[in-house]
Amino acid sequence: MPTPEGTLGWAPLGEHLDLVAPAVAAVAARVPRARVAAIDPQLADTAAFCAAYDVALESSANCVVVAGRRGGVTTHAAVMVLATDRADVNGVVRRHLDVRKISFAPMVEAVALTGMEYGGITPVGLPQTWPVLVDAGVVAAGPVVIGSGLRSSKLLIDGADLAALGGVVLPLALPSS
Repeated sequence: MPTPEGTLGWAPLGEHLDLVAPAVAAVAARVPRARVAAIDPQLADTAAFCAAYDVALESSANCVVVAGRRGGVTTHAAVMVLATDRADVNGVVRRHLDVRKISFAPMVEAVALTGMEYGGITPVGLPQTWPVLVDAGVVAAGPVVIGSGLRSSKLLIDGADLAALGGVVLPLALPSS
């Protein structure tokens, strides 16, 4: 039966900074309970990762970078939702950021701005000026697997610790139909 830990050999993040992106390593002390595990980078995408490593899909959270615009000013933010949910980007996220238009940031832009690999972007180590919007479901989930800034590893962190990073907790997921 899939679990948050799956079949991976998790180790304390602070002892394995070489497994994560430099931006993540630089702020690892802010998430002292986080653990890290190496994975096959070709299995970094959520569905393939969960299947290969027996990780519960509802224990996996995705981070997307959005770009909102109002009056020629662009605001970037990170949005965290469980892998089983979809973020209400055009509703809740757009209103929270107080922008007129919002979209997912293009891959090249997201990679350049975060210093992380696409498919491994995580709220740990993002620019300090960015809002990190965390769905209430992520906080309530307990241990969740998230990106490490690289496709070759994952972090295991309590959802509540993401909010402690300075994240704003909101009901971001679209209601189930």
